[in-house]
Amino acid sequence: MGTLDTSLFSPDLVFFDIEATDSIDFFGKLHDRLAPKGYLKDTWLDAIRTRETNYPTGLELENISVAIPHVEPENIEKPYIAVAKPVRPVAFQPMAAMVDHPVQAQLVINLGLLAHDEDQVAVLQTLMNVFMDKAACEDILAQTTGEGMVNTIVKRCNEVA
Repeated sequence: MGTLDTSLFSPDLVFFDIEATDSIDFFGKLHDRLAPKGYLKDTWLDAIRTRETNYPTGLELENISVAIPHVEPENIEKPYIAVAKPVRPVAFQPMAAMVDHPVQAQLVINLGLLAHDEDQVAVLQTLMNVFMDKAACEDILAQTTGEGMVNTIVKRCNEVA
């Protein structure tokens, strides 16, 4: 099984100023941030919107509400993990119909991985372990800089790995 490559986190891929009404709106705004940096193929925006419609990624957990969207590797130019702490929570449909209402995501972690199946599982498992820890969630949500967010997430991921 793969592992979480924490080098994919980067301060220039952390966004605190995205305002969006829902996941579709959010993806358009994230696309506008990531595309100029060379991470995305032209197919990314349609692919991630379609995947999110078919396989929603909103998770309403005890300590935090998050979304962890991703697309198939053929829509990615180079691997990345983008983190957004939007101005206001963004409505995402719940993963596997775990709840009967939209999840108001306080944090969105967009995975752009080239090795899909195995790496995806390892990354999701690591992140879920982090999000089960109340102190880790409080620490992550308290961050206000890209460097602080990356350092905190990497530290917390290493603690549960």
